[in-house]
Amino acid sequence: MKKSISFATFILFIIFLCVFQLQNRSTARDNRQSLVISAIPDQNPERLNRLYNILCLELSRRLQVSVEYKPVINYPAAVTAFRTGDLDLVWFGGLTGVQARIQRPGSKVLAQRDIDEKFHSVFIANSDSKIKSIKTLKELNSLKGKRFTFGSESSTSGRLMPQYFLNKARVKLTDFKGNRPGFSGSHDTTLALVQSGSYEAGVLNEQVWKTRLKEGAVKASKVKVIWRTPPYHDYHWLAQPNLDKRFGSGFTNKLQKSLLDLNKESKNEREILKLFGAQKFIKSSNENYTNIEKIGRKLGKIK
Repeated sequence: MKKSISFATFILFIIFLCVFQLQNRSTARDNRQSLVISAIPDQNPERLNRLYNILCLELSRRLQVSVEYKPVINYPAAVTAFRTGDLDLVWFGGLTGVQARIQRPGSKVLAQRDIDEKFHSVFIANSDSKIKSIKTLKELNSLKGKRFTFGSESSTSGRLMPQYFLNKARVKLTDFKGNRPGFSGSHDTTLALVQSGSYEAGVLNEQVWKTRLKEGAVKASKVKVIWRTPPYHDYHWLAQPNLDKRFGSGFTNKLQKSLLDLNKESKNEREILKLFGAQKFIKSSNENYTNIEKIGRKLGKIK
């Protein structure tokens, strides 16, 4: 009997300790003085580090608070860290932003780039694959039996919307060579894999394609665009619901204005917008991603 009581007491102690630690962690987040930003790792880590460290300096200057960049290892990690409150402001894709918002009620879409309200994915093919340019949605079925790769499994432009359009053309994931597609993890890796011939075809976001083309990272003799998708809403900034409580009344609006006011007047701002592949940021809202949510649920990416 005494052993039973002792064991029960031990279990209660463990439960109390866990609850205490969780409460302390939550309190520590609420009292955190720095605004912590992050982004889905959709491109080369070195490029992302350069971009977000410059952005931290600019936002810190405008907001008069400490701003730090915290990288994440993959798309799901960004969603999880936002849900737990470890990240305050995150640059999400359409799908991951919806996933995060559902798990963190009250979070708010603040802004998107001028290119994000009509975003596109591009299907690319290795030149040696002999895959022809696709003129209509129906012709996507010519990719059946090919070695094909998406980007990250949670990418909007590298997986969700491309799969949606493939499904409309009656192409299933099991129709690719090996009865499954690849998942490269990022747009840059997709481009590299198709260009090298590891995959005959793949899909990535158009902004990354255009930027790499301009930078000379694309070898026109090795890889080409075969189809451009119809437009859809994609990337956006998502903010936690408690920022006004932590940083003062009106802080969320001030943060939104800081993003919208970024222009090309200073060297830092020019570099930020260049790395984002945009001319400016524009206002956006949660409602702009209703269709992304519907497609995400249809394809089983949102439960």
